[in-house]
Amino acid sequence: MYYYYKHKKNVLFSPYEYRGFTSINESMAQNSSGTIFFLGRLPLAKSRMSFVISDSSLLYIKTEGIDLLNRSENKPFVTNWILEKIEQRKIIYINTEYPNWESVLDRAYPAKWNINIIALGDIGSSLLTGLKLLGRDYINKISIYDKNLKNAERWEFELNQISPPFPYDTLPEVDIIDEDELMQCDMIILCTADEFDSHNSSLDIRMAQLKKNSEMITLYAQHARNKQFKGIFAIMSDPVDLLCKRAFTESNRDKNNHIDFRGLAPEQIRGYGLGIMNARALYYSKKYPKFKQYMHEGRAFGSNGSGLIIADSIENYNDVLSDELTELALNANLEMNKLGYKSYIAPAISSGAHPIIATISQDWHYASTFIGGVFMGANNRLINGSCELERLDLPEKLFSKIQSSYKKLDIL
Repeated sequence: MYYYYKHKKNVLFSPYEYRGFTSINESMAQNSSGTIFFLGRLPLAKSRMSFVISDSSLLYIKTEGIDLLNRSENKPFVTNWILEKIEQRKIIYINTEYPNWESVLDRAYPAKWNINIIALGDIGSSLLTGLKLLGRDYINKISIYDKNLKNAERWEFELNQISPPFPYDTLPEVDIIDEDELMQCDMIILCTADEFDSHNSSLDIRMAQLKKNSEMITLYAQHARNKQFKGIFAIMSDPVDLLCKRAFTESNRDKNNHIDFRGLAPEQIRGYGLGIMNARALYYSKKYPKFKQYMHEGRAFGSNGSGLIIADSIENYNDVLSDELTELALNANLEMNKLGYKSYIAPAISSGAHPIIATISQDWHYASTFIGGVFMGANNRLINGSCELERLDLPEKLFSKIQSSYKKLDIL
């Protein structure tokens, strides 16, 4: 049995009774043409504030975890109109245990986003270039901030001189902003210079990276809380997954050091690092015929360093080939180093520019998102500010590896 409500011009339904909402009958809910919201209750800190319902089993979950990546065999019966809404991705689950859950009802993103980028090192400047060139239909304006003002001025000067012959106003403009303006956007992207090689999978290296970059992440996460930031908080610094968790924790910490869950929602935080590993696996699948199935059947999971899992195929999984392809992707930085160069252009575009455009356009892409209290990379898409994880029939041996990687990331 469900209760049906109207609240803030939205249709809500739930197995629980809520006070203060206008009750409506099922037929009124059924006739709603737009997105409707399912009100549920899940454990705080271990679940998202909202997510897309992609099959009926998600209406009845009691906990979130890595099992979300596995397609559910149990599909509880729901009436046809609800099933149609699910198939159209027009039902959003809201976890009403979060104190500010009603903010999900007010989420709205424009057709073209305003993007703010912090830090214009190798990654940040390459990302900026990629977004400038790719952003015609998706980005309204790109604003940049760097503590070195001359560096910011250089990139404003360079990027605003990139233009097609005609017409002239098709690419997003780039401007320089002050620190006070950083949260005035639809997406803020944090980049930092990384003195470590991200291919290195040792825990010591990852913890050194975490210590090095956490201070900046904490600063801006708390700034986002103070400004009640409603956009996407994107991280492109290593270790991406652990820094995403740090951003979630610190943005939800009050002045008395208590976690009150009034900061960034889990689904607002996204880490962009896994895309390059998918692109590297794709590169080697074109180079070596034995990996050719990856292009049409493969997937990447985990992080862009320790815990990376490349599956050569979901339908016809080969453990040996998958391990070999994973090692090739992990060690691609070393191959670039042998040439005397640092790899940052492909990471900035394949982990950053392309998936960020896909985020805006609500297309599938690789990013680290919140799964049961852990941020981990997988194929997903963002629909009206809520995440849909790709759910697959994962081979047992592959899923076991994914579980192991997931556990390694659960260290904060």
